[in-house]
Amino acid sequence: MTKTLAGTTEDFATHAMKKVEAGGKKILVIHQGSSFFAIGDTCTHMGCSLAAGTLGDGTIRCRCHGSVFSIADGKVVHGPAQQPEPSYQVTVEDGKVFVDG
Repeated sequence: MTKTLAGTTEDFATHAMKKVEAGGKKILVIHQGSSFFAIGDTCTHMGCSLAAGTLGDGTIRCRCHGSVFSIADGKVVHGPAQQPEPSYQVTVEDGKVFVDG
């Protein structure tokens, strides 16, 4: 498992998202409220980037076909996607945000 620096806590405004690459995987790191989350960035329906999507309350909606995923665990909330997004561990240490990918 590769620990990748996604940025600092100052880089993430409330409800901000940032796409990073960790361990050869495209990962979307999300700051919502006081928590950080990380799920796969490539929609499991047709491959669009979720970073271009719309962040909701605990969800991300793909801009291409409207699939909605939970940011906490990557589960499909609303299709057309059938497969969940992978989810990744996020840690914050000394103001730095890391994702394990």
